[in-house]
Amino acid sequence: MIKVSILGTGNVATHLFKAFSKSNEIEIVQVAGRNKKALLAFGQEEKTTSDFSNLKPSDIYIIALSDNSIQTVSEQIGTNRGLVVHTSGSTSMSQLSGHERHGVFYPLQTFSKEKMVDFNQVPICLEANTKEDLTLLKRLANSVSENVYEIDSKQRKSLHLSAVFVNNFTNHLYHMGAQICKENNVSFDILRPLIQETAEKIETLSPLEAQTGPAKRGDSNTISSHLEQLKNPDYKAVYELLSKSIEKTYGKEL
Repeated sequence: MIKVSILGTGNVATHLFKAFSKSNEIEIVQVAGRNKKALLAFGQEEKTTSDFSNLKPSDIYIIALSDNSIQTVSEQIGTNRGLVVHTSGSTSMSQLSGHERHGVFYPLQTFSKEKMVDFNQVPICLEANTKEDLTLLKRLANSVSENVYEIDSKQRKSLHLSAVFVNNFTNHLYHMGAQICKENNVSFDILRPLIQETAEKIETLSPLEAQTGPAKRGDSNTISSHLEQLKNPDYKAVYELLSKSIEKTYGKEL
């Protein structure tokens, strides 16, 4: 049985708590967080604390907080502890070097408290400063996911950057599309099958092969028409920038 304490009450902490709770190989010793109201969602009061310096003995302490909080909380929990890891994609493992045993437990997924996730399919990227602790993290990760990878800090930063493009930026484009629909009294639901098909297509094709649209075709008339339709200057700038990038990728000149 691996004894785990989770430091944080946000989206990542919530999903880790739910995943760990389902495993017979993990005991959740404690959940720590500054927000006492948020702690109520994690069960018995004796298993929660708002004091990061008052942690119970555990095999692994997982800091599931914002990147800006990692260093501060790491210092608060002291050095005479077990293995201390964070869940950040963009923060180096060295941020925890004040602890003799330190590492990273990075679940690469978009998490919202309101949306259930099949954690078994979530890729978990691991790093540790010793082989023994890497083995311990692999045991923990394998108990909740089928997709476990050993990834160093440099690789993880590039993964996080890639994730921002394919998830955060893509979702913002969904928002822009939804706003255009709303402004023209068109249901965004009509676009949902297209979004689904686009996502499913990269299961069998590379993104390079899957690209379609006027910029790839070199359809300058359609692009000009779209730009005329766009009244929001920010939307227009995004459209032009992405179109030019696609044109350059596929050797089109419009």
